[in-house]
Amino acid sequence: MKFIFPKNYKYRAKILGFIDYITAIVDAILGFLLFFIIKLFTKKISTQIYIFIILFVPVVLFSIFISDGENIISYIIQIVRFIRRRGVYFYDKSIEKNKPQK
Repeated sequence: MKFIFPKNYKYRAKILGFIDYITAIVDAILGFLLFFIIKLFTKKISTQIYIFIILFVPVVLFSIFISDGENIISYIIQIVRFIRRRGVYFYDKSIEKNKPQK
């Protein structure tokens, strides 16, 4: 049996079909760091769990739903580039068309 894949197809191994391994590893590292930081400040285990869920679930949801199947690290890099060079993305050529020619 032969399979034909287009040239622009990128195969990425994913966990359960929706989150790639790099994003899962980054999420796991962030989860461990967050848990140990929370553990330093609170002693009661139920409070630790509540704070962990409140802070970590948005990160996981962001990496699953918003990143749109891309690597989370490249997605964060694109966000930082946008924040640094915000004026580049709002450039409008119609302003130049209305200027009189010399």
